Amino acid sequence: MKAIWNNRVIAESSETKVVESNHYFPPESLKREYFKSSESHTTCPWKGKASYLHVEVDGKTNKDAAWYYPQPKEAANHIKEYVAFWNGVQVTE
Repeated sequence: MKAIWNNRVIAESSETKVVESNHYFPPESLKREYFKSSESHTTCPWKGKASYLHVEVDGKTNKDAAWYYPQPKEAANHIKEYVAFWNGVQVTE
């Protein structure tokens, strides 16, 4: 699977985990130069507190386009630190 934004592959892995129709990419599959920390957080009733990342490619920023669970609840422990995408990031094979 590949995550693509602004015509650039920002993550790639053959070992994503699918939860609620979202592909979660292993942390080591991210091309870290395209990611910046965000102060945003949301809470999922069964996964826990999500943290967000901005995606930056060629001078353009997609705010909070990636999220992950640094300390998920037990039911979501299998996606701890794995990263999923939305907000225009294309996830494809």
